[in-house]
Amino acid sequence: MTHRLYSLLAASMLLLMTFASLIWLADADFFKSIMAFFKGAFGGRKYAYLLVTISRAALITGMAIAALIAFRAGLFNIGGEGQLVIGGLASAFVAINLPFGGPAGIFLVLLAGMIAAGGWAIIAGIMKLWLGVPILVGTLLLNYPARYIASYFVSHPLRDISSGMPQTHLIEKSLWLPLIPGTRLDIGFIFILLVFCLVLIYCYRTVGGYEAKMTGLSIDFANASGLKTKKISLKTLALSGAIAGLVGAIAVLGLHHRFTDGMLVQPLYAWTGIVAALMVSLIPWAVLPAGFFFAAIHSGASGMERTADVPKEIAIIIQGMIILFVASKVPAAFNQNIGDGK
Repeated sequence: MTHRLYSLLAASMLLLMTFASLIWLADADFFKSIMAFFKGAFGGRKYAYLLVTISRAALITGMAIAALIAFRAGLFNIGGEGQLVIGGLASAFVAINLPFGGPAGIFLVLLAGMIAAGGWAIIAGIMKLWLGVPILVGTLLLNYPARYIASYFVSHPLRDISSGMPQTHLIEKSLWLPLIPGTRLDIGFIFILLVFCLVLIYCYRTVGGYEAKMTGLSIDFANASGLKTKKISLKTLALSGAIAGLVGAIAVLGLHHRFTDGMLVQPLYAWTGIVAALMVSLIPWAVLPAGFFFAAIHSGASGMERTADVPKEIAIIIQGMIILFVASKVPAAFNQNIGDGK
């Protein structure tokens, strides 16, 4: 425990030193840059920048939860990006063609995104069972067809030609996620908080969560205990993918109100979520502050660029260093195989 604390303190000091060095290299005033960082992450008129941070944190946290669910079961699902894209595309397609709106319509659109992404995640499990493709490889490879399928649909069959961009038509306002009164923050973060609470219950208080954790800790022991590890693994992949799909649907209904090519890939929600989950050693309750932390880094860096002329790419450098720290703490090997049990 003491070794881990010293390691964390050393990493924190290294990050602070790197941060200060980058500001110095940018020939910017240190204290002005720090103030700009905190204002960009938590300030603004009527706390507008804080609301932006919360909105981004919700999406990152959602993807961190999706990764956490799979990783705890020993399934190295790094296909969150593809599942996110498929969920967003499916929700946009349903929203555009849905003949009614309101709460019922929003529910169906969110459900469509979850089902589509969950099904996409299960493909990796099937590839493992039938073709012997490792989960890590299968989920990673599935990111690419997901991106290209989405790109094709928004560039051709679903394209809003009048916009001049590869994107779908605008969704009806009755299907937009409502805003928190007096703000421009939609209620998408509330859905993520609800999922977060349900995942805590699932991980700590349900038989399914216990079985998934047991499978992740030792698949041989799980098999010897009579657990149906194939079924558990497929269910876990489906759940992980469904959460990623929900995040994609929330981004479509709450932020963009349409699906645009690359809108869920370029912000790196999925990969940042994976790093956030690993940074807290797959501790379920810790993914929420981890997601907020990464969102604050991004928003704060943008604030520094606006106010102190410090390039926002500093955030990418800091995040890269965190990834290196996380990589040194990740267990030597993940159990990536679906068991040979019943």
